[in-house]
Amino acid sequence: MGDALLAVGTRKGLFLARSTGGGPFEVEPVRFSTIGVPSVALDTRATDSGGSAPRILAGIEYGHFGPSVMWSDDLGATWQEADRPPIAFPEETGAALARVWQLTPSPSEPDVVWAGVEPGALFRSEDRGATYSLVEGLWNHPHRARWQPGGGGLCMHTVLPHPTDPKTMGVAVSTGGFYRSTDAGASWEAANQGIRAPFMPEGSQYPEYGQCVHKVAMHPARPERLFLQHHFGVYRSDDFGGSWTSIGDTLPSDFGFPLVVHPERPDTVYVFPLTADMDRTPVDHRCRVYRSDDAGESWQALSDGLPEDAVHASVLRDAMCASPAGVFFGTRDGEVYGSRDDGESWFTVARHLPDVLTVRAALL
Repeated sequence: MGDALLAVGTRKGLFLARSTGGGPFEVEPVRFSTIGVPSVALDTRATDSGGSAPRILAGIEYGHFGPSVMWSDDLGATWQEADRPPIAFPEETGAALARVWQLTPSPSEPDVVWAGVEPGALFRSEDRGATYSLVEGLWNHPHRARWQPGGGGLCMHTVLPHPTDPKTMGVAVSTGGFYRSTDAGASWEAANQGIRAPFMPEGSQYPEYGQCVHKVAMHPARPERLFLQHHFGVYRSDDFGGSWTSIGDTLPSDFGFPLVVHPERPDTVYVFPLTADMDRTPVDHRCRVYRSDDAGESWQALSDGLPEDAVHASVLRDAMCASPAGVFFGTRDGEVYGSRDDGESWFTVARHLPDVLTVRAALL
């Protein structure tokens, strides 16, 4: 096991933790101590210019000054920000940036980074995440004007670039649903067939769009297969969103927010079930991650090392990740846990942090 970096964005600051040679994680002093950090990316790609230093990207909330994106090329020692607002809506849209929900480096274009934002829009960067431009094809989609905010807002929380084809990608917005493009974002189609929306009237519960999607994930070795956590179910698609099949029927609850795929095994997926009522707490108040090793056909509860009494340990949509460094998640009561054996056992990384919003990990 090599050296690992863990980034934890919270309601009050960014916490970085490092592990050397598979040893314990040491949590460093907080960065941006009074600022919310809802999105983080650990960009370990080589660049067109030949650089190879990991870049940490952080979507931050300045309070009265609004959201922004900052980056560090020295593992958090120093930070930079573009001279102009890095993400800004063109004046003619009449929109204003509310939050940067997602930062996703492209696996097929070395300097490209995608940003999913609120209100429901996609931005593209061609300078490793320093500055961004609006993807107008999605912004001008006729469905967009009828998207409605979910409980967390009108958030574009998932961006899935194809691992080898830069023209193909998918996004998810709550509560618009899943959309896909095959022409580099020039045009988009809703791809929600088979996802039930039980809040709709009988006969209208499988709409073209309007689903309350919480998270979508894929594995780069099998990009046609997608997994989706919905407000009312867990689903799988084997044709990049062309159709969806329920895979959450045997879970103790098919409500939840995060969903991640194992970094090496495309059929292994993790979820964190919550009660579907407004409490949104772990089922039976027990902190348990559920793993499927057969693409959702069956599920196994994983709790070794996790607290038995976890009344408020809910996990937000981006507060879980799976990488070669391990599987990690953080809770709304400020606890962070990790596993280096695919979830069979867990250890505590940090305690008593602020409300955890996002967790990302990478080997250095």
